[in-house]
Amino acid sequence: MSAIEELEKTWHDQALSSIINMIKAPDGDFDSLGKLANAVGDEQSLQKLVEFLRTTPQGQQAFEQRPRLDNVDLETLYRLPTNTLGYAYANHLLKNNLKPLAAGKVEDDYQFLGAHLTETHDIWHIVTDCKTDIFGEIQLEAFYVAQLQFSRFWLGLLAKNLVKATIYNIEVSTKYMDAITRGWLMGKQAQPLFGVEWSLLLAKPLEDIRTSFNIILSEA
Repeated sequence: MSAIEELEKTWHDQALSSIINMIKAPDGDFDSLGKLANAVGDEQSLQKLVEFLRTTPQGQQAFEQRPRLDNVDLETLYRLPTNTLGYAYANHLLKNNLKPLAAGKVEDDYQFLGAHLTETHDIWHIVTDCKTDIFGEIQLEAFYVAQLQFSRFWLGLLAKNLVKATIYNIEVSTKYMDAITRGWLMGKQAQPLFGVEWSLLLAKPLEDIRTSFNIILSEA
């Protein structure tokens, strides 16, 4: 076996092991999430994803300018008109006793990719109207897969949930597939969300933002 083949086998084993561990772990286990992200974050996969995201002017500009959504003042956003994205974002976090997801330093395209998706995750929840229960999370995972195309991480999360339903709770299979269908179709219809400088849109009406990105909400 060549060195490249050995490396691929090791990577494949690590990815499979991380998915199996997530199946055994409780939903929302952040430690297993991190292990999955590390396992499927090989340079070849990330490069393919970056190249895909750079095909749009918005994505290209994002990698050049690397906008960040940090130092968010939730109390200030909460005082915005109730129809704005900023208010909806703050209300979502405060109501669920959450804090804005933070990311570390950014020194290259791969670090920016991870930081941007981490920091804007709850924004994507808001603009897609995907709830934070398991069905909403699955719907958003399918939305990510449709939008990012080459993301092993989000596809891995979908696979984990389907296998988990197969083993532990087959009764939810129809609801899971409905959530996947809604998220996939919404993601294919919508304009790309990656690279949006959300900090410039927080004071804008949420419905106007959804319209501008062609985000068509579907009934659960």
